[in-house]
Amino acid sequence: MSVLSVQDLVLHRDFAAAFPELSMPWTAETAPDPALLVLNEPLAAELGLDPAALRTPDGVRLLIGNTVPPGATPVAQAYAGHQFGGYSPRLGDGRALLLGEITAVDGTRRDLHLKGSGRTPFSRGGDGRAVVGPMLREYVVSEAMHALGIPTTRSLAVVATGRAVQREEVLPGAVLTRVASSHLRVGSFQYARGTGDVALLRRLADAAIRRHHPAAADADNPYLALFEAVRDVQASLIARWMLVGFVHGVMNTDNMTLSGETIDYGPCAFLDAFDPTASFSSIDTGGRYAYRNQPVIAEWNLARFAESLLPLIDDDADAAVERAVASLGVFRERYSVAWSAGVRAKLGLAGALPEGATAPVVDELFRSLEQSRVDHTRFFRRLSGAVRGDAEPVRELFVDLAGFDAWLERWRALNPDPELMDRTNPAYIPRNHLVEEALDAATGGDLGPLGPLLDAVTRPFDERPGLERYAAPAPAEFSAGFRTFCGT
Repeated sequence: MSVLSVQDLVLHRDFAAAFPELSMPWTAETAPDPALLVLNEPLAAELGLDPAALRTPDGVRLLIGNTVPPGATPVAQAYAGHQFGGYSPRLGDGRALLLGEITAVDGTRRDLHLKGSGRTPFSRGGDGRAVVGPMLREYVVSEAMHALGIPTTRSLAVVATGRAVQREEVLPGAVLTRVASSHLRVGSFQYARGTGDVALLRRLADAAIRRHHPAAADADNPYLALFEAVRDVQASLIARWMLVGFVHGVMNTDNMTLSGETIDYGPCAFLDAFDPTASFSSIDTGGRYAYRNQPVIAEWNLARFAESLLPLIDDDADAAVERAVASLGVFRERYSVAWSAGVRAKLGLAGALPEGATAPVVDELFRSLEQSRVDHTRFFRRLSGAVRGDAEPVRELFVDLAGFDAWLERWRALNPDPELMDRTNPAYIPRNHLVEEALDAATGGDLGPLGPLLDAVTRPFDERPGLERYAAPAPAEFSAGFRTFCGT
């Protein structure tokens, strides 16, 4: 049954009650003129919330934290983190609030969280606010990732605040309402370890085990098992990013979740032309978080997580390090297995041959994609047509036709499954130029382009007449200088 009013909603205070050392009770900034821009009605239903109630004035105020249910305790969470390799011992929710945990229809706990809700004690000189464009970017891309089957935090709503926000120019303010399995992150453990309070670190690890990786509780070494569970879900997650051409853009340790969900869609983007060096973030000037570096950075972040857990892994410091290093060493194998399985599915070869049999075909393909700067998404979507007898749409993407034809012949000899390919390779992703088009229009008050874009990317495998522009790559002049921004 759907919750019909704010007063009926139960928001649990699990994190706030259990970890006062890692949170500060706080109140969202009052919005002068809140207006709902977009509401995720299917997600609301999953949470047991009535979309009609959320569209009322009280519902909209709930979505930005200006009205909270009785008994709720919104908090700003404390965490630390390595940002672009440099350690900050105190980061925290500088423009965010955890309203509380909600019990979804399926019985699971989900965090109800705000982004852009105003200054907190962790704001570090910022204004704590967000603007319409970046909040809608997170809504669009996170819902697209969910539709692609990639674990992710999700977006329930974006609400305009009616307040002007100063950035490089004055822009309309907005708040994103985010839903997550939790907001526990590597940075949470770095902060707890930094306090020197091993009891706090243990309580935090126990909470993570209960909420996300309960099987670890039965292991001989539960905290090493927790690390290994996070290692494995992150290996799978990053492989999935790579397979769809997603570039996160800001893989700091405070943006790596213990649940294995993608979090923080700031300067993110998707590949157009296949380019391993692609880096779209305006703040990643050295390319630390470029597309090809994402698996390596994930491993680096996991090393920081392991460091945080050392006092729990073994009382003997040397033994703890030895165990952690051995477990971390498995990451590359886990990642390779996940990526290989995914690319075999993209090529329609899953289960058809022993795993190593396709390696030469795969390696040669990606060299060819890079050399001809082939559109990543379009190539894989069109490739199934070559199995069905129409290779021209995919052939026209290549400069070296003779080389591609030779590859195509070897690949077709492996008897790929075109139905599997169409289930695996999306027709539509959030194309960077179309996202920017929709965000620019919305910033100016026109939500018209947003609806068709969301329709395309939230049904990414269902190719439909009339949506051809959503499958087309960006104009060359757009891609040449494209940069994304955090919005802070």
